[in-house]
Amino acid sequence: MLPDAWSASSLVALKNRTVRNLAADVMKSSRQSMKPPEPDAAFEISLRPPAFSEFTGQVKVRERLELMVEAAKKRGDVLEHILLSGPSGLGKTTLAYIIANAMSVNIKNTSGPVIEKAGELAGLLTSLEKGDVLFIDEIHRLQPAIEEYLYPAMEDYRLDIIIDQGPQARSLRLNLPKFTLIGATTRAGMVSAPLRSRFGMTARLDYYNAEEMQKIIIRSARLLGVEIDLAGAAEIATRTRGTPRTANNLLRWVRDYVQVKAEGKITAELADRALAMLEIDRDGFDQWDKRIIEALIHKFNGGPVGLNSLAVAVGEEAGTIEEVNEPYLIMEGYIKRTTQGRVATANAYRKLGLKPPAGAQAELL
Repeated sequence: MLPDAWSASSLVALKNRTVRNLAADVMKSSRQSMKPPEPDAAFEISLRPPAFSEFTGQVKVRERLELMVEAAKKRGDVLEHILLSGPSGLGKTTLAYIIANAMSVNIKNTSGPVIEKAGELAGLLTSLEKGDVLFIDEIHRLQPAIEEYLYPAMEDYRLDIIIDQGPQARSLRLNLPKFTLIGATTRAGMVSAPLRSRFGMTARLDYYNAEEMQKIIIRSARLLGVEIDLAGAAEIATRTRGTPRTANNLLRWVRDYVQVKAEGKITAELADRALAMLEIDRDGFDQWDKRIIEALIHKFNGGPVGLNSLAVAVGEEAGTIEEVNEPYLIMEGYIKRTTQGRVATANAYRKLGLKPPAGAQAELL
């Protein structure tokens, strides 16, 4: 017989509470046993070298930066502002992080187009501590008004902000800790002269040669836990266009290919097959590069032709051709820019198995 305290309503409440607790335990257990699969650890590894000693290539630039860092550390001073320029994917961001690591300071990363208001710039600058690095990618895309605020910050480590408008407008001065600004740009010519002159050092990064690319690929393969021989690394290196970012992307693709189609070790033959699936030949040409020179030769008789007309002919944006495809094609001597437009060279004709016209032949002599 139940005591008086255990009335029918009490039993119902107890039952409901027990069910709720049981349901909560089941849900908790379910959440613990149904965790999402762990991501592939290899993809989580940063392939960026953390120190100058592990950075391959760009020897002259690296030596100058190392000297600047050592001198600043000996003086106990803050590093000068640095402007890094060059095509995308060559290591400008990596060098900025290496510099911050070598100086044992923090780094804040942003991009030129992201900073739209003076208040946003002020928020970044006031959050810095002495010696910290502010890295601005695509610095040539900063708005002119934002640049004006940046000048006194770089020179005098102060920020003058105008508050309100009209008769109520007033200036607010913020004192900043000494910091290092590292700017990166793919278009050095678009960096304004006043901004460029405020950098203590400017350095341009160039494309890597095949031997340097091979070393980068071998290092990346080791970090990704992929077995690769020298011939396999060399096969990938010849198709990277001298760009480490491209090399790492191709390496991941080849890794996936050999894990599915072979034993998991990258050899020259397997690398060739994998990259052939991407339609990348041994000169580093992809389908868009071939389409560009085919249109230039077959549709426009080798040129000259304007960029916009060429873009319409291949079905691609003019800006994409100019920034992605053209630098490599010009560097390797397949096309050239003239005042009249783009012109195919003798190398472009030979690439398609055609005999160069007399004019193109004469250019090589």
